[in-house]
Amino acid sequence: MNLLNLNVIRNIVKSQWFPGILQWPTAFVFAVVVYQLLYGPASAHINFGTAMTWVLWWPIIPLVFLLLGRFWCAICPFATLSDLVQRWVGLRRPVPVFLKKYGIWIIDAMFILITWADHVFGIVESPFGSGILLLLIISGVVFSGAFFERRTWCRYLCFLGGLSGNYSRAGALELRADRDKCSKCRDKYCYKGKDGVPGCPMFELPGQMDSSAKCNLCGNCVKVCQNNSVTLTARVPSKELWFIRKPRLEESFLAIIIMGIVFVQNITMLDIWTEAQRFIEGVTGTTSYTVTFTITFIIAMAVPVLALYLTSLLAGASNKESAIANFARFGYALIPLDLAGHLAHNLFHLLAEGKSVLYTGIALIVPGFKGGDTALVSNDLIQVLQFVLIGLGLAASIYTAYRISKSSFKSIASSIPYAALLIILAVLNVYLFTLPMSMRM
Repeated sequence: MNLLNLNVIRNIVKSQWFPGILQWPTAFVFAVVVYQLLYGPASAHINFGTAMTWVLWWPIIPLVFLLLGRFWCAICPFATLSDLVQRWVGLRRPVPVFLKKYGIWIIDAMFILITWADHVFGIVESPFGSGILLLLIISGVVFSGAFFERRTWCRYLCFLGGLSGNYSRAGALELRADRDKCSKCRDKYCYKGKDGVPGCPMFELPGQMDSSAKCNLCGNCVKVCQNNSVTLTARVPSKELWFIRKPRLEESFLAIIIMGIVFVQNITMLDIWTEAQRFIEGVTGTTSYTVTFTITFIIAMAVPVLALYLTSLLAGASNKESAIANFARFGYALIPLDLAGHLAHNLFHLLAEGKSVLYTGIALIVPGFKGGDTALVSNDLIQVLQFVLIGLGLAASIYTAYRISKSSFKSIASSIPYAALLIILAVLNVYLFTLPMSMRM
């Protein structure tokens, strides 16, 4: 069903106030968060900015990608800032060819670097460190908006954009357009814009889209389309992953890297991390945390990548494809399990520390307010929910591997090695979630 056939949804999306009516409150909260991080309490435990960023926003954002695709990108404060800078001083130069070709690899590198820096420099535990990270991102956004056209930052450079692009492929919402109608349309207002409505900020033509990875559901194309070509439909989560026409190695690489990052985030919050550090210190002869974590981080990144490569090599025995080609094609099957693992990890912070958002918010109005227990539910319930999420993610990933194999090779044989790998990854996730986890706040 086309959701735009529902009057209330169509009127909202076509309204001149959408999505601006959501952008400005979001930008205001973001400004308060940045101020708190830079000038608020030095302790993360009582800092409103830390609670909003790492206890509320970061845990919820993967769920937004699952339910609404990249809609967050339409109201993201960074995107709003980029639009303003471009309007005031923007040169609107074309996107460099280098970014078009290697942008996703830059995003991969930024995602890895930020995760590494978080642990080495304690960004999450330091409000000021989190504030500096946001200022660095803001600097990149301002530079991009000042020099390049549309939302170059969001499309080619934003590390969160890369994550949202992968996750939105597994999302439950899909914007597309009627290819026959669009092929006959000469105006292309959906891309160029019309009557004060900008063209697609993400450089997309709805009539040619076959993926939700780059669509931020801003509604501009709906507002200007004269042929009622655009549709907004609900779909089975992960369905888009079953029929990837042009698999890209860098996108599959990001999928397996995210799996490694989730493992790192889990391990470093467990008691066994102390024992692992001592072991590495004994092997390397150094007590430098930077060295011990970097070694752990490299291993956590390399092992899943190697496992996926070897699995792809094994699958090549049945489908006669190269290991790299299989890596690129079947790497998308990891995305549902990635999303589940990410949600399950962040669920602990949201439900075990959720009240800290309320307590630190009250402390802004009532100085000296301390609050109490931050948990919203019991640890036992959190653990059950984590297991359920991993189970659902595993089922969706195995089915995705099956559909990829069936549609690409008319056989399910290629999916069997990937199903085995996915089960191993899911079991590792479940095991880590059975261990006591420390809190951020």
